Amino acid sequence: MRADRSYAYGAALGFLGDLVAGDPRRGHPVAAFGRAAGALERRMWRDDRLAGAVYAALCAGAAASAAGLAARTARRSPAASTALAAACTWAVLGGTSLAREARAVGAALEAGDLDAARARLPHLCGRDPQHLDAAGIARAVVESVAENTSDAVVGALVWGAAAGPAGLAGFRAANTLDAMVGHRSPRHLRFGWAAARLDDAVGWPGARLTAALAVLAGPHPRAAWRTWRRDAAAHPSPNAGPVEAAFSGALRIRLGGTLSYAGRTEHRAVLGAEFPPPGVADIERAIALSRRVSALALGLSVLPSLLSADAAGARGSRPRRTRRTDVSPLRRKEGAATSAPPAPQERSAAVGAGPARTPPRRREGVRAAVAPPAPRERRTAPVLLPPRRRERMRPAPPTPQERRTAAGAAPALLPPRRRERVRAAVAPPAPQPRRAATAEARALAPPRRREARTGGPAVPNAPRPGRRRGEAS
Repeated sequence: MRADRSYAYGAALGFLGDLVAGDPRRGHPVAAFGRAAGALERRMWRDDRLAGAVYAALCAGAAASAAGLAARTARRSPAASTALAAACTWAVLGGTSLAREARAVGAALEAGDLDAARARLPHLCGRDPQHLDAAGIARAVVESVAENTSDAVVGALVWGAAAGPAGLAGFRAANTLDAMVGHRSPRHLRFGWAAARLDDAVGWPGARLTAALAVLAGPHPRAAWRTWRRDAAAHPSPNAGPVEAAFSGALRIRLGGTLSYAGRTEHRAVLGAEFPPPGVADIERAIALSRRVSALALGLSVLPSLLSADAAGARGSRPRRTRRTDVSPLRRKEGAATSAPPAPQERSAAVGAGPARTPPRRREGVRAAVAPPAPRERRTAPVLLPPRRRERMRPAPPTPQERRTAAGAAPALLPPRRRERVRAAVAPPAPQPRRAATAEARALAPPRRREARTGGPAVPNAPRPGRRRGEAS
């Protein structure tokens, strides 16, 4: 199992787990988070927005950090990563519980038990059920199914695809805080402002995706698109408006209007005014549309992880290209592959075994030209030795006679004139023969040397050294 696909497999397993088992009655992780957040809210409550912002940041940040740390710890094991993603996905999704509560209210309405339906409605939404008739309860159930499809399923899957288990936990924490302190009661009007704004921010992408998928999966896509574009902006909630408007057009039922929250009556815009009001049968239709939207959202959320894993596998299976350094530019351009160039010893051996048709002198010249020079024996002087001793241990440079001998053995392949010039350049100058002294040279020589050589003065009547002209000898 590839680690890149761990989240995809875990999200699919968690979705199936929620579909089969749903939420437990006791010991649910979200319920435990709600109890801890409630205890912290009692300690931190102030009638101030700053205190509420710190409270929301602490609660949501702690949940996301804990899930992120667990994901980082389990990252080395694909099985552990898959199990963690499955557990987080199952914990944050609430599609099965949503459908179960909606069906319970619908069953009470079908049985004509209005009191049982009113008693069951607070498990699904926060409206006052005492003054609602059967049509009002059915409308409240359909609107809750549409809104919670985004909050309890699609939005969580979007953040899971973006940030893994940390995104799942952080989104569910923000949504739970909005349900606890984000309403406009006198106690939480200022303290819960930050939690409500945080929920609006993290729920924005999931709400738009839910509305788009409702248009695609609904039985009336054109009506859903038209109602969404026309009536969504009139809703007071930036995220519930597009979702409820798309469900209204997809099911061709009228939603919105007057409702009551905590003894406070609100008059909201009507969504899909041209359609009839919802009935009991429309509850099951809304549940079916919610299931289709959730399945499409799951596929879209795991698709990037699967595609990235396939792309990584394709790059890993591709043969690695290596740069050839043994091919000349001309042969590389032609696409021909050659072997490594032969070593000097191999080249000299190959030349030595040349064709027998080559003349002996030329063959000897070729061998002399390609044969590597004989290695000189060199002794490495240790660095720790004294400088003078290290100088004595270094090899002596070649003598002029050795250089002349090496230069005289010029390759026979050189032209004759060039070979002669090379030999003349390195040859020592020839000794000049001593020439016999001429009369002029003897005349220019000193007197005593002339007398020593000739036995008398070189020039007649020349004065002898030490005497003046005109004196008798």
